[in-house]
Amino acid sequence: MNDWLKRNKKKSKSWRKDLLYLILILSISFLLSLQIQVLFQAESLIPTIFVLAVFLISLVTQGYIWGIMSSLISMMAVNYAFTFPYFTFNFSGPENLFSAIVMLFVTSMTSTLTTKIKEQEKIRSEGEKEKMRANLLRAISHDLRTPLTTIYGSCSAIIENYDLLSKEQQLKLLEEVREDSQWLIRMVENLLSVTRIDGEKVNVIKTPTVLEELIDTVLVKFQKRYPGQEVTVEIPDEFISIPMDAVLIEQVLMNLLENAVQHAKGMKQLKLKVFTSGTKAIFEVTDDGCGIPKEQMSHLFTGYLEKRNAPADGQKNSMGIGLSVCAAILKAHGGEIYAENQKSGGVTFGFSLEKEEVDENNYE
Repeated sequence: MNDWLKRNKKKSKSWRKDLLYLILILSISFLLSLQIQVLFQAESLIPTIFVLAVFLISLVTQGYIWGIMSSLISMMAVNYAFTFPYFTFNFSGPENLFSAIVMLFVTSMTSTLTTKIKEQEKIRSEGEKEKMRANLLRAISHDLRTPLTTIYGSCSAIIENYDLLSKEQQLKLLEEVREDSQWLIRMVENLLSVTRIDGEKVNVIKTPTVLEELIDTVLVKFQKRYPGQEVTVEIPDEFISIPMDAVLIEQVLMNLLENAVQHAKGMKQLKLKVFTSGTKAIFEVTDDGCGIPKEQMSHLFTGYLEKRNAPADGQKNSMGIGLSVCAAILKAHGGEIYAENQKSGGVTFGFSLEKEEVDENNYE
């Protein structure tokens, strides 16, 4: 019932918006045509103005009805106000009748072609989304198989050989189970984030978040998962507040830090830096590892990628999935994400978010 009400509410809102577009564009076209008629006596330009109006209406509205309706209204307006005798409908003369038919035909064709182009673009966009979902599903299926097999094998080994295995062997197998379970949890977190912002239909709820508190929370979580990895942090001294969904942005930073640990072969230093540029706060995660092959840069944030260095058989990898999640989260925030290899080695992942605007009235 709630879904039905939401759909009807959405349709009603869309209908009102399309009607407003039609009235606004045709009104502007009519007033502009009157000015041209009075000032320049260039009546031959007036049908062109209404054809352009129909094109714009078809472009900004949904479906065929608004374009066809605007075609009829445009033809009637030209015949009524801009065809002699003025300010009266006259279809009796062959010239007036022919002009009205041509006008209606041209505007209708313009509306139909514009609507078809929009529908084809929508179909193409949906096709690309489905292709990306299929690629993601294949990547997830591949990635889930390995840890699940490891967990099943380790548990089976312990159960079937409990009396034969030493305590150290049992602990080693259980440690493998724990590591793969943690990896699966992170994978599920990423997938839940994707479904939360899928299709660009959900607007994230932004609340002012203090930068220093955000970074502290991320570092605490990261150190729990990777106690042996040191992170060099560099943030501004001044107070900075950023509107965001803190949970999602924390996940972005965690994904970028974890990707460095898991995929930056030969990494010795990991750095998290935040600085400001105008109204934006720039976040950067930099490692000094192996970098990323140039051929992967163009589709780095769009889908599944191989590891930076060729993985051994049986290794799992979620680099592409994690980066796709980061890109989706930042797009929902109105931010941007990028990656670039460093000349000295390693790679920098960065993204930007708008800082909170300071309103002096809030302090009165």
